[in-house]
Amino acid sequence: MNRIFSGVQPTGDLHLGNYLGAIRNFVGLQADFECIYCVVDMHAITVWQDPKQLAPHTREVAAAFLASGIDPANSIIFNQSQVTAHAELAWVFNCVARMGWLNRMTQFKEKAGNHRENASVGLYVYPNLMAADILAYKATHVPVGEDQKQHLELTRDIAIKFNNDFETDFFPVVEPLIFGEATRVMSLRDGSKKMSKSDPSEYSRINLTDGADDIAGKIRKAKTDPEELPGPDALAEDGIHVDDEAAKARPEAFNLLSIYAALSGQSIAVTLDQFAGAQFSAFKGQLADLSVEKLGPIGAEMQRLMADPGHVDGILHDGAERAAAIAEPVIRDVHEIVGFLR
Repeated sequence: MNRIFSGVQPTGDLHLGNYLGAIRNFVGLQADFECIYCVVDMHAITVWQDPKQLAPHTREVAAAFLASGIDPANSIIFNQSQVTAHAELAWVFNCVARMGWLNRMTQFKEKAGNHRENASVGLYVYPNLMAADILAYKATHVPVGEDQKQHLELTRDIAIKFNNDFETDFFPVVEPLIFGEATRVMSLRDGSKKMSKSDPSEYSRINLTDGADDIAGKIRKAKTDPEELPGPDALAEDGIHVDDEAAKARPEAFNLLSIYAALSGQSIAVTLDQFAGAQFSAFKGQLADLSVEKLGPIGAEMQRLMADPGHVDGILHDGAERAAAIAEPVIRDVHEIVGFLR
């Protein structure tokens, strides 16, 4: 069976974008893949994290995995720092990857901004650790959002170069899995900006732990425009995706419509046909009801799980042991291939 690896950073305050862009998709993959889902706490510390909050935030991500429907008996759920193979293989990949490859990584440029000289070395070599996360388990597929596609390409490059350098066919060239509607969820207050926990307005996002009243209230206060909702004529020539120019002209409208499509499990084309010409007031009521129906139980279960940290920690520890059992033979083989004396 093909193997999935993916991870979520424990930076706190998981929101609708995290759910629709990643976690929801993880659940559906369990039937067809061997799945390894990681809370990537080592990635998190590439930028400053409050040590007192890192462990609770790690449990929050694990609770979101569990509450959303990931089965720890069949899938592996663990936090990255408990399995030393990640750091060990990352060092080997630091010696395989080229500086020029890392210099082209746009996410480093975005996160470091105008302060590149003050950014951590960890942030710079973050993509090599991501490659190690995936290839320590010889994963064949990785679900990715648009902002991670470049890093996955680097993982493929590292695997190919390692195989070529050492004249072996050891690492698989991993394939991306890119999902449909609302893989990039935008702010409820500004449809041109990605939904983010760093936005000062609580009304810009729906947190996964929000209660029903908060969810409904945020949907009803979401920014709109004065026109009626668009219809199928806003689709691109392929009849599947929204036309880029139409989306840019009305970002808030298409953001809310894509959220509805994702939560309802239908295409954006069907959603546009369903609400063509409708007023935002009526549409928001239906979107609020749907959001409460889908997200309310997840938030309630997350709250229950986070109130029992010992239970969550036990699942992470068990998952780490199972993950290490897969990764350790891979690391032993890498030592032999590279020529390390054992």
